[in-house]
Amino acid sequence: MTDAPLRVVCAGHVNWDVTLQVDRLPDPDGEASIDRQYQSGGGSASNVAVALAGLDASPLLLGSVGRDENGWLVRRELEDAGVETALVETDGETAVKYLVVDEAGELLMFGNEGANEAYAASDLSERELSRAHHLHLTSQAPDTAAQLARTATRAGLSVSFDPGRRLADRDYAETVRRSDLLFCNEREVAVLREDGLADDVSTLVVKQGSGGATALSGDREVTHPGFAVDPVDTTGAGDAFAAGFLATREEDLERALAVGNACGALAARTPGARAEVEWRDVEALLDIGPSE
Repeated sequence: MTDAPLRVVCAGHVNWDVTLQVDRLPDPDGEASIDRQYQSGGGSASNVAVALAGLDASPLLLGSVGRDENGWLVRRELEDAGVETALVETDGETAVKYLVVDEAGELLMFGNEGANEAYAASDLSERELSRAHHLHLTSQAPDTAAQLARTATRAGLSVSFDPGRRLADRDYAETVRRSDLLFCNEREVAVLREDGLADDVSTLVVKQGSGGATALSGDREVTHPGFAVDPVDTTGAGDAFAAGFLATREEDLERALAVGNACGALAARTPGARAEVEWRDVEALLDIGPSE
């Protein structure tokens, strides 16, 4: 850890989530019982920013919201979590995601794009970006992601990218090639390898859910099995993992994977996509040790 807080610019989607916890995910034409309903902020970039704030980092969130009640609620939540924002406001509606989560923490997701990609790379000045230590990109317009990555590398920042579910549908080739660190799940890694992009990243971190995670860096392959927890809601667990990894990546891969998995486990046992993890909870889980 350095004396100054780790300054991370997180760029990507900012959502308002409506979550239904159900007894099971129904088959087509089936029915399930709703056990609980709640609303909270979401979106991968904002989830990472909130988790980083809980880990004593100094995140700045770039994204866009509408001038509506959900946009106001998102802003208030982020402010309460200690996240500095550079949010572009539009006349459109703030993006809303509808999530259905079963008793095992597995989920279905429905959503609209809303105002999510109304911002541009130019909405964050190069001077402001250069004040940061790191740029973390999540799903967003490919041109915006590529421009942010170009500006960050020109300013000497390291860059990470978590492209998410739409990797197969969008051309993120330039952003991948400009990233020092790539977060993917096993399905997304298969897409990268099919497109010949997997070898262009110096460090590839494969998130494996309850099975932990693996980091591939040069000739090194480091694996951590994860932590045994009873999941409540896996929404945002991968974002919490990324925050934990980024908060400790300068130490070593083993430590970064362990902290990332601890953050993901803490998020999975918390309702909603936003996990305000703290070091005391992370260290307590690390003391218990990984799952067998």
